[in-house]
Amino acid sequence: MLETVRNAFKIKDIRKRILFTFFMLIIIRIGSQLPVPGVNGEVFSEWFKNQTSDGLGFFNAITGGSFLNMSVFALNITPYITASIIIQLLTVAIPKLEEMQRDGEDGRKKIVAITRYLTVVLGLVQSIAMVIGFYRGGYLNTQLPTALNIAMVISVLTAGSAILMWIGERITEKGIGNGISIVLTINIVSRMPEDISSLWSQFISGKKIPKATLAAVIIMAIIVAMVLFVVLLQGAERRIPVQYSKKIQGRKQVGGQQTNIPLKVNTAGVIPVIFAQSLLQTPVIIAGVLGKNKGTGIGNKILNTLSQSNWCNPEHPAYNIGLVVYILLIIAFAYFYTQITFNPLEIANNMKRSGGFIPGIRPGKPTSDYLNTILNYVVFIGAIGLAIVAFVPILFNGVFGAQVSFGGTSIIIIVGVIIETVKQVESQMLVRYYKGFLSD
Repeated sequence: MLETVRNAFKIKDIRKRILFTFFMLIIIRIGSQLPVPGVNGEVFSEWFKNQTSDGLGFFNAITGGSFLNMSVFALNITPYITASIIIQLLTVAIPKLEEMQRDGEDGRKKIVAITRYLTVVLGLVQSIAMVIGFYRGGYLNTQLPTALNIAMVISVLTAGSAILMWIGERITEKGIGNGISIVLTINIVSRMPEDISSLWSQFISGKKIPKATLAAVIIMAIIVAMVLFVVLLQGAERRIPVQYSKKIQGRKQVGGQQTNIPLKVNTAGVIPVIFAQSLLQTPVIIAGVLGKNKGTGIGNKILNTLSQSNWCNPEHPAYNIGLVVYILLIIAFAYFYTQITFNPLEIANNMKRSGGFIPGIRPGKPTSDYLNTILNYVVFIGAIGLAIVAFVPILFNGVFGAQVSFGGTSIIIIVGVIIETVKQVESQMLVRYYKGFLSD
């Protein structure tokens, strides 16, 4: 990877793209420190420290601390991610959107435009919901008229989300690609020094040298093992061989080449983990914002069961029911998301029209059934891998109390984005090489 970066800086165009991306990331980090006018940041930070909601901690992690600072980028790109997922799901249900998706570049531009509009709408809705919570909690600046203050905070939060979406698209267009993913990754990475400092003070600082050394080795071993496992999970695939029959054109035989269909083990990426986490943590977050997470009633026991901070806790083994539900949801969402993004019947029909077939399998429906069977096995392996990645940080947080903002979800995002970005840079370098070769 270092060799790729070194060679990339030797090419003027790619060097400009890397520097442009770096400049955009600096702007993002500066914006993450600018407070929203009209919000009492000190009161809000004090409230956040008293919260035990894991969903709020993860939300703060993916916003790069913007939520804790209540900066102009407090919403970050979460509205865009939500809008993209919604549009992707609706593409399967709405024929018009499916037709746009198949309509080449023009259709893609229309879908991108719809996603932008939906992002602004979702950002506005989230801003309104947050401001209502701020108003109820007394976090707004009382020196300004209430109506003006509320309108200003809503406008700033919505605009901040829209600006980050624009920056992400500019990185995709003029930078090194994967703009939205890079924005999300830099936010998560920015929180890691604080997490490492927390681990240092909790397990290493002040301990005897043998004990501190053992703790440091164990922490490093776990992190390295998790990263290596995610790299293998992201790169693993099942390749199904495809043979194309030969055709006679004039006096020549054409076709007859062999290729394969790569089925990724982790077909759905990090989406199942995000879906499962969002579904379980949303009630906990809402209860925390409304101040309804105190007490010992049945409702609070349910909230404690849904909260990740209570999982794998030896003192409260009953709360592990939430962990079991979480793992089952990851597996279920992995199958669900794969089914709506990968259509075996469509692939089988396309192969049949092109004269392709899987050796030993008849074209048409038998091919579709075969692909579906293989896909189910592959998705199950990927889902179990995702569940392991999500479970390990929860285990150590529950047993040893290692409270850090990054976990399995963050590691999957970071590793996946780094791998894809390096591939993007390598492909751009390859294009420049061929262009230079042809011009000579």
